[in-house]
Amino acid sequence: MGWVRVFQIVGFPLQIMALGFGLATSTVAQTLSLPRNLLPLASVEGEQLLLKSTAQSDYWPLSIQFVTQKNQAYCGVASSVMALNALKIPAPVAPEFSPYRVFTQDNFFTAKTQKVITSEVVSREGLTLDQLGQLLASHGAEAKAYHAGDLSLSQFRTLMINNLRQPQNFVIVNYLRRAIGQEKGGHISPLAAYNQQTDRFLILDVSRYKYPPVWVKATDLWRAMDTVDSVSNKTRGFVLVSGPPPRP
Repeated sequence: MGWVRVFQIVGFPLQIMALGFGLATSTVAQTLSLPRNLLPLASVEGEQLLLKSTAQSDYWPLSIQFVTQKNQAYCGVASSVMALNALKIPAPVAPEFSPYRVFTQDNFFTAKTQKVITSEVVSREGLTLDQLGQLLASHGAEAKAYHAGDLSLSQFRTLMINNLRQPQNFVIVNYLRRAIGQEKGGHISPLAAYNQQTDRFLILDVSRYKYPPVWVKATDLWRAMDTVDSVSNKTRGFVLVSGPPPRP
């Protein structure tokens, strides 16, 4: 006899029963289904792609520092926080963790970052590619933005692979979700690995409430970046970010 039938017999309202046991699926958020062209990391094949990857140096430090974006416009902020913490960039005080210092989505915006863009604007509009690079640089990181319209697919692939094979630098990509079959607008997340046999990159998606980490074909990701951001009127692309150069 199922739980629904039991509660009907004893006279419990089904609405209360559903809330208590998580059966009211219409009110419970669920991650969205993936199109066939994307391969979830949390699958047998997805796991094998990571294990067989020869360019995965970014996966471990980023996964240790992983955060989910705190609102639907903070994908760039969450990605930046992950990279800055993984690079061990000196962090501001986090009052909730005092006396420890760590980058969070709450202390990311400082007097310097506000000169680039305010947290209020980001909460409404998100970030452009150039703003993402400028914000990372304002915290002392080395950051260079590349617009997809300025590079070929081959150049993009080479830059990505070289970065993913080296420690202490990261790739944050800015792409149009619907171009890879997802819902639906511009998005920002770090890349974590590359599998040469399948020519796929691993996106460590920071909107974990919406999508899991996925393997995407290089060509598909390139096309998704080679789209125009309506705010900047420039193509999307990626930022290469590393720690500050050593002092002489």
